[in-house]
Amino acid sequence: MKRAFTSIIILITLSLLGLMFIQMSWIQNAILVQKGKYKNDLDLSFRGIKDGIKNAIAQQVGYNPSILDWEGDDPNTTEFLWSMLSHIPSRDIDTIIRHELKQHNIDLPFEYKIDGPLPWVLNCSDGFTRDMSSTSYARALTYDGSYTFYLHIRQPKNYILRRTWWMILASVIFTAIIICAFYITVRTVLRQKKLSEMKTDFINNMTHEFKTPMATISLAVDALGYEKVKKNETQLDYYAGIIREENERMHKQVEKILQTAQLEKNSININLQKIDVHEVIKNAAANIVIRMAHENGILDQYLNAQKHEILADEVHFSNIITNLLDNAIKYSKDPKHIIVETANGNNKNIIIRIKDNGIGMSKETVAHIFEKFYRAHTGNLHNVKGFGLGLSYVKSVVDAHSAKIKVESALGKGSTFILDFSFTPTSIN
Repeated sequence: MKRAFTSIIILITLSLLGLMFIQMSWIQNAILVQKGKYKNDLDLSFRGIKDGIKNAIAQQVGYNPSILDWEGDDPNTTEFLWSMLSHIPSRDIDTIIRHELKQHNIDLPFEYKIDGPLPWVLNCSDGFTRDMSSTSYARALTYDGSYTFYLHIRQPKNYILRRTWWMILASVIFTAIIICAFYITVRTVLRQKKLSEMKTDFINNMTHEFKTPMATISLAVDALGYEKVKKNETQLDYYAGIIREENERMHKQVEKILQTAQLEKNSININLQKIDVHEVIKNAAANIVIRMAHENGILDQYLNAQKHEILADEVHFSNIITNLLDNAIKYSKDPKHIIVETANGNNKNIIIRIKDNGIGMSKETVAHIFEKFYRAHTGNLHNVKGFGLGLSYVKSVVDAHSAKIKVESALGKGSTFILDFSFTPTSIN
C-alpha cells in the first residue's frame, strides 16, 4: 500500500512537471509565432503604405494607378511618381500610414521622412533619426539614389509579450489550478491514509477493549456453573459482581462509540439548564478519587471561582469533565498527581483547568489531539487503553456550547486542558 501510494505521488509529480514543461514550450512557440506575425504585418503595412501614397498621387494628377510604379521599367513614369511626392500634404501621408498600420492591428508611434533632389523634406516628427537601435522596424524605399522614403516604427519594450499576454495569463492560471488540484489531491490522499491508519488502530484497540471484559465474563460464567460455587453465596455474589462490572465497562465503551456516531451525524442535542460547575466536578472527582487512591495518586481540587453556575447540558458537561479526568489518569506518570482548579475570568465566564504530571505532548500531537481516532504515540499500541474518541467528543460538545478549549503541554512536563465557559452563551449549535 505504501509503495503504491509513493508510486502514485511520483507519477503525478512527473506528469505535472511534464505538463509545465509543455506549457513553457507552448508559450515560447507562441511568442515566436507572434514575432513572425508582427514582422509580416509590418511588411504588409509598408506595402499598403506605398500603394496608398501611389493612389493618392494618381488621384491628384488624374493618372491610372496601374501605370505608376515606384520601381518600374519606365524611368520617366517612375521619376514622375517620386517627384510628385512633394505635392502630397504631409498630413495625408500621415493618415495613409496610420490607416495601414491600424488595418494590421499595429498601434505604435511612427515617423517618416522623404528626401529628394529638390529643396524639400517631409517629416512627421521633429525628432526623426536614422539610429536603427532606437527602433524596432525601419524601412527605406529609394529610387536612383536621389529619392528616399524612410519609415521608422518604434516598438516599446516587451511589446510582443503584451500582444500575447492573454495566452500567457491563461496558461499561468490553468497551470496554477492544476498545481492547486495536485496539492489538494496529495493532501487529501495523505489525510485519508492517515485516517485509514487511525481507524485500523481504532479497530485494534476496540478489539482489545472488548476482548478483555468478554474473556472475564466468560470465565465468570464458567465459574458459576461449578457446583462448589453454586453452593457458596459469597462466591456467587463475587462472580456476579465481576460480570456486572465488566458488563458496565463494555456498556461505557459502546456509549462512547454511539456518542461519536451522533457527532458524525451532527445530531448532538444540547439541553440547556443551570448547573453548578463545582458540584459536577466534585461528583466526577468522587469516582476518580477511588482509582487514584488505589494507584497511590493524588487528586487536588482548587475550586476558587466565586461564580460557578452556568447554562449547559448537565449530561454532556459531566462527560467532558469525566473524560478529561480519565485522560489525565491514563497519561500521568507514577505517582500520579492531578490538579483541578476553577477561576472566574472577567466575571462573564468560568475557567476550568485540569492539569496532570504526565508524559506531555509535542506541538504536532497538540495540533491533532482533538481529531477523531487520533491517539498520541506512547511506544505501545495498548499500553494506554482507549479508542481515540474521548477528546474528539469533548471538543464537539465544547463547540456545541459556544465555549472554548485549549491545551498547554510539553514533552515530559505534563499537560493542562483549559475550558472556558461563558455564563450566558451567545449562541448554541
